[in-house]
Amino acid sequence: MKQTLVYIILFLFTLSVKASFILLPMDETSQQNHLKAYGITYWCLSRDYKASWLLNYRGGSFLLPDADEIRKECKIRGVSFEILSDSEETSILEEISSPSQNMESVILEKAPKIAVYTPKGKQPWDDAVTLVLTYAEIPFTPIYDEEVLSDQLLLYDWLHLHHEDFTGQYGKFYAAYKNTPWYIEQKKDAEALAVKLGYAKVSQEKGAVAKKIRDFVIGGGFMFAMCSATDSFDISLAADGVDICEAMFDGDASESNYQSKLNYGNSFAFKDFTLERRPEQYEFSDIDMTTKRRITPEKDYFTLMEYSAKWDPIPSMLCQNHTQLVKGFMGQTTSFDATLIKSNILIMGVCELNGEARYIHGEKGKGMFTFFGGHDPEDFQHQVGDPPTVLDLHPNSPGYRLILNNVLFPAAKKKKLKT
Repeated sequence: MKQTLVYIILFLFTLSVKASFILLPMDETSQQNHLKAYGITYWCLSRDYKASWLLNYRGGSFLLPDADEIRKECKIRGVSFEILSDSEETSILEEISSPSQNMESVILEKAPKIAVYTPKGKQPWDDAVTLVLTYAEIPFTPIYDEEVLSDQLLLYDWLHLHHEDFTGQYGKFYAAYKNTPWYIEQKKDAEALAVKLGYAKVSQEKGAVAKKIRDFVIGGGFMFAMCSATDSFDISLAADGVDICEAMFDGDASESNYQSKLNYGNSFAFKDFTLERRPEQYEFSDIDMTTKRRITPEKDYFTLMEYSAKWDPIPSMLCQNHTQLVKGFMGQTTSFDATLIKSNILIMGVCELNGEARYIHGEKGKGMFTFFGGHDPEDFQHQVGDPPTVLDLHPNSPGYRLILNNVLFPAAKKKKLKT
């Protein structure tokens, strides 16, 4: 009788400690592959598993249900995980919910449908977002002007723009690369595509694309841009209907006094900027801080701002990381002059040594956007023709984590931004 009673007690105890949850820790010491942890979370959402993002808890950890296939997937992808019992999960959530803790648990509802704006031909540079999406095994669909202009953005929740030029000036590569085969081919292809789509000039066609992307965001979409896509997008919107291109770009001279004709009310993030008129200058405007920087690579870091996870979960999600100090990196558009950023835009990452903004976020209509300066978070000064970054060498990259924060952000159950 006593032996039977012991077995019953042991059985009940086993049930009480049965693993019910998987924690993907995201702190600096516990997670061997931060980047692929985002992919695991996305994979779970795509299979209708419930997931929670534990903001500011151990670097922004993910809480998943316990299932054999999730454990197996973590092992296959090399993602560190911990098994939690019901009581351990309850204890963690109680800690997070305490008013004294700057933490929050955010429910992730669905895997967002992701589009990456990229031309179909091979580019002489790499796209950090495409690299990290591929590495994290998060599916995406490449789209370009034809898809955008035919309203196919309506099929997606999240859109990425990278090293793009929405002004029709071919990336301002004229001085250095006008005689190279790839530049000549790109210019020819862009002109042919503009004609095919019914536009007399590439600048007009790119302007139409920018306005479609604007409408996508206003309608409730999420847009993430890096490098030159950030400022060239805003410039294109501000210069709507104004010819800012010189003859080597579109065959005729630019409009007289075009600077005074810019409409800053049309732009998303930037105001009062002055365009760079010289075609030989590898720069669009004074928004970018690249030529104004006086920082050595050893000192080039930017700091992530800290927000209230309970009151401002949106910027808190976008800044989740295992460090608040992120290594800087350059690009055609490296960073943003803070004096030219609109007052309603959140500056989430700053380099105080240079007074520049690196990482900003805002709302437009029903949607949201994030601009991230620089080209590749693990290549300080990526040059045209350089080989792509091997992310197996950087599985814990804080800079690439910021990109993936934006990828998962649309999956969150929305709460109103209060900052």
